[in-house]
Amino acid sequence: MNISAAAVKALRDRTNQPMMDCKAALVEANGDNDKAVEILRKKSKDVQDKKVSREMAEGRIAAYVDAAQKVGALLEMRCESAPVAKSDQFAQLANDVAKQIAVKSPATIEALLSQPLVDDPKRTVSDRITDVVGLIRENMKPARMVRMTGLLGYYIHHDFSVGVMVQVEGTQADPQLLRDISMHITAKNPIAARREDISSETLAKEKEIAKSQAAAMGKPANLVDKIAEGKMKTWFAENVLLEQPFVKDDSKTVGDLLKAAGLNLVKFVRFKVGELS
Repeated sequence: MNISAAAVKALRDRTNQPMMDCKAALVEANGDNDKAVEILRKKSKDVQDKKVSREMAEGRIAAYVDAAQKVGALLEMRCESAPVAKSDQFAQLANDVAKQIAVKSPATIEALLSQPLVDDPKRTVSDRITDVVGLIRENMKPARMVRMTGLLGYYIHHDFSVGVMVQVEGTQADPQLLRDISMHITAKNPIAARREDISSETLAKEKEIAKSQAAAMGKPANLVDKIAEGKMKTWFAENVLLEQPFVKDDSKTVGDLLKAAGLNLVKFVRFKVGELS
């Protein structure tokens, strides 16, 4: 059957699949464009099934916030190689999936994959991923996700390997301030938002270390506790978000910035590609 170049181009524009694959699908479908689309999708699914066991050690962090609706999502999307993680197709996929999580609030990754797409309800999220797998020929999947509500801000590192989303309470929040605080968290990686969020086991361990270090200095016993308290204060300033000196102005803490803006921190989430949690 003679397939015109225009028909092949139309199918490529519709599916973004390689020209030769589009032509072969049209030949198999006897020129039926819709049937050719299904043939290409089945081929992509076959490719995905063959690659499903391959390790996905690379990926990128994506985020989406709808300020008007006060919803947002942070996502870790995994793939096999660094070049694919940086590709436009994978980036768009990650952004689309992040939007899906924010808008449709899936409870699990499995539920997410079976949801109709926000922007194309005739297809599922799994279908969308399968299409990109067929195009790039590499396994990929959502690895972690979180959906948040309220006054939100986020920051994604320039290489997309780390991302943070913050939630605050207040009348209104300056988006730039929330971005700056998210950037601070990206860089400084606090273990908790505030002291009371730290587990008792961790605190006990750090206090014991501080006392041991103070005792090792050979100071009188009556000074050991004071020295240990000073070391703990330093440890809190290094590890607790609200007590950390702000990266852009270390004369102020993150807590100072939020207080001056009339905001209370609710929580933050930090994802780094490849971390288990």
